[in-house]
Amino acid sequence: MVMGTDCVYYFHDMIVEMLKWGYQEGTTLFGFGYDFRQSNRFQGTMEDLAAKLESVYTASGGRKINIISHSMGGLLVKCFMSLHSDMFEKYVKNWIAIAAPFRGAPGYITSTLLNGVSFVEGWKQNFFISKWSMHQMLIECPSIYELMACLDFPWEHIPLLEIWRKKSDSDGNSTIMLESYPPIEAVSIFIEALSSNKVNYDGTDISLPFNLEVLKWANETRKLLSCAKVPSHVKFYNIYGTSNETPHSVCYGSEDAPVSDLQQLPALLAKYVNVDGDGTVPVESAKADGLRAEARVGVPGDHRGILCDRHVFRILKHWLMADHDPYYNPVNDFVILPTLFEFESHKARSSLQVTSVKEDWEIIGENLEDQEQDNIAEKNPLVGSISISRVGGDKSLQEEANATITVHPQHNGKKHVELKGMSISASA
Repeated sequence: MVMGTDCVYYFHDMIVEMLKWGYQEGTTLFGFGYDFRQSNRFQGTMEDLAAKLESVYTASGGRKINIISHSMGGLLVKCFMSLHSDMFEKYVKNWIAIAAPFRGAPGYITSTLLNGVSFVEGWKQNFFISKWSMHQMLIECPSIYELMACLDFPWEHIPLLEIWRKKSDSDGNSTIMLESYPPIEAVSIFIEALSSNKVNYDGTDISLPFNLEVLKWANETRKLLSCAKVPSHVKFYNIYGTSNETPHSVCYGSEDAPVSDLQQLPALLAKYVNVDGDGTVPVESAKADGLRAEARVGVPGDHRGILCDRHVFRILKHWLMADHDPYYNPVNDFVILPTLFEFESHKARSSLQVTSVKEDWEIIGENLEDQEQDNIAEKNPLVGSISISRVGGDKSLQEEANATITVHPQHNGKKHVELKGMSISASA
């Protein structure tokens, strides 16, 4: 069962791929959509998901369910698992989370709360809801507050709200300084910056400040998420996006153009301090699921595009046991195939023992074909060797071993590897 705000649109390529593996829509393949504006523990959504799991379990003839979630769907599943652990264990076999913001999406959400967000770029914005209109809607959405930086998480890189501020003393002297606010201190900035925020509806101004009641609700959701545990008979896997500049800390103003009034922030352009991630969710957040995971794999890809990634499809196929390939390694997207193993041991005399071993492998992967084109000029194999020796304390025993590994240039998407080793031991 696939889960997302729009199962058909975002998951289309994945659904097409899974149909090739033998899944059938309405029999063994189902979708579950939800309102992304609502809290991830909204009772109505929890009830709908419970009913969906039960109906899918029944429709598939009592077979346990594989759940694939994307983005905020991962938080929704985690909330459900925390609230209904027994039901989750009864119906679910595997849960695979993709690009889940387990500890929030700090930079993205900070600028969303202060400036709004646009889901499209360039000329397409003319045909979509404006950035500011999205802001006026999202400022009241519990799910957005639940995506703020997790307060009790030990961030390696603490997400900050930074502001170049201009302040004047009673004598009229002004100073300019860069102020930095960690997540818990940034709340006071949100409150002041959005204190006069309004939306006009049918000629009437309606106040839309930073909502402390919704924040309180979101903090309770984070407590619930921190208590979640994977039931003993369920397997959990985590795929997260990498290799994209991802907003983490946000800065407003500059030394040349400082901010004198915090209520100016909604009209200013945010500048980001980026970290590695999928463009929306930092790797640090997506990896930190806090659960017992069978595997966590990073895949180069952006937040939405990762759902169409061939490497991700290959990983899913392997984890869902739709390929039955025991040699596939999801971490590097290679198949390591043993092709030769030889072992010999000879006792030349009563005092001399000679042992040799030879192993060959073929490393197979789609991306090796691309590397082959990049390294077409590399014709010579790579060779490495190591030798060690040891003499016994009374010099009655002498041992020596050496090994050589040869990696041949890839050809037709394959890379041939040879390992040869030999040991000799002699006793007096």
